[in-house]
Amino acid sequence: MSIVGAFPGIENPNKITRRAPVNPLDKSTVVSIFPKHIVETKPTIQPGIFEIQPGSYENPAVLVVGPSSWWREIDDDQPLIEIPVWATQISDAIIKDYCNGLLACNMLDCMPGMFHLPGQHTSVNIKKDYKPLLDLALDKQKRWYLALVKLADSLWARSNGNPVAIPDDARLAARSLDLHSKEWLKDYQMVELVRCIACGSLKNPAFPVCPTCKAIDQKHPDAGSLKFVQ
Repeated sequence: MSIVGAFPGIENPNKITRRAPVNPLDKSTVVSIFPKHIVETKPTIQPGIFEIQPGSYENPAVLVVGPSSWWREIDDDQPLIEIPVWATQISDAIIKDYCNGLLACNMLDCMPGMFHLPGQHTSVNIKKDYKPLLDLALDKQKRWYLALVKLADSLWARSNGNPVAIPDDARLAARSLDLHSKEWLKDYQMVELVRCIACGSLKNPAFPVCPTCKAIDQKHPDAGSLKFVQ
């Protein structure tokens, strides 16, 4: 007897993905001191979405992951075969897939401060029991930041001061290293325009007068001291 009709909307029930019971002890922890929100999506495995919050050396972010699975197809008459992937493999893939291809990252001693550990860990016990790994991650991240800043200096010079040429990670690196005097960092802050409350045109928030409609932003600290020549 055919059972095709038992699953509405599915022509072949053998193509349904069914996960076997997961080993509760198969855990791994991704540790990040990179101050950026990360979402890694892997559509070929289940679960396949991994989110890491911004972290720091003083308060590292942690993501505990378990095993995932993918499915192999044999033929139409046999159910899909589940292929489990260990949690340590998932953690390693999260870091490598995100970092590979990042500008100035060599995946060795010049990369975002991320690593993974077997088992389930918290930020507190990471700082207490794995300080050498945090120190190593901090050193790698600082090297990466310096490489990004050096590259941004070159891009700034080659583009004749075009802020579009500067990568966002380079700006993050400059701020993290307290290099606020960088011209390309200042210029980026200047081109962050806002809407004029009177006409809606984009204007530089550093100045109280709109260049389009000449309206004065009364909330600007210099608005009261303006004097116009009659």
